[in-house]
Amino acid sequence: MKRIAIYIALFILAGTQVFAVTEQQLADSLQHANKLAMDGQNAEAISTYNYILGEGYESAQLYYNLGYCHYKSGNLGPAILNFERAHRLDPSDEDTAYNLEQAYEMTDKMQKLTPIFIFRWWDSFRNVFNSDGWAVIFVVLFILVLAGAALFLFANSVPMRKIGFFAGIILTLLAIGALSISINQRNEVVNSKAAIIMSPSVTLSTSPDKNGTQMVVLHEGTHIVIISTLGDWCQVRLDDGNVGWIKSKDIEVI
Repeated sequence: MKRIAIYIALFILAGTQVFAVTEQQLADSLQHANKLAMDGQNAEAISTYNYILGEGYESAQLYYNLGYCHYKSGNLGPAILNFERAHRLDPSDEDTAYNLEQAYEMTDKMQKLTPIFIFRWWDSFRNVFNSDGWAVIFVVLFILVLAGAALFLFANSVPMRKIGFFAGIILTLLAIGALSISINQRNEVVNSKAAIIMSPSVTLSTSPDKNGTQMVVLHEGTHIVIISTLGDWCQVRLDDGNVGWIKSKDIEVI
């Protein structure tokens, strides 16, 4: 039994060391990629960033750096794709928002459907923090809810118990709201239906076959939303509200 326990301990230790080495290798690779990007070696930096992503590591900064290298290299589709992914992970970052807007200025111009004021305000509000930020706010509010409950249950005076009761209700509603926003933002990242056209040009068709009527020609970097899929085709909605079909191979989901 002692020998088995020793083997298990050695196995766990070896796994921990391998994990540590892998983390260090990724950190070194990230530092190397950042240096390549700063030196203007964008192709080499892109290759290294993609290697890091392939190893399962991702962050808003990594996607931003990758998008910027693509942007400087004239790869508009991959630039917008990675800027969008960075924005999803950290919607409060101003550099990402600015560069994403600049990149979209180089894509197809179409009249976007303008949401009403309340929806624009809501999007701005929820993007103050990312999913993790709203989760932290939920935890803090939940702790305050518990404090309010304790005040209601154990306070000696009636006014203090009333304060604990009403404060607990308000804080509970706020906590539920923060948790809902956090979950919603996480679902947008995990179950994204938005996509970017990656091919130089594609034709939006009225039906999922080559005999469909051509509606409009779209170019690399155009933002779309996937409605459904059928074989090798995707039914998509453009920002101006038009709906049609394009080949799945020509787009990549954000």
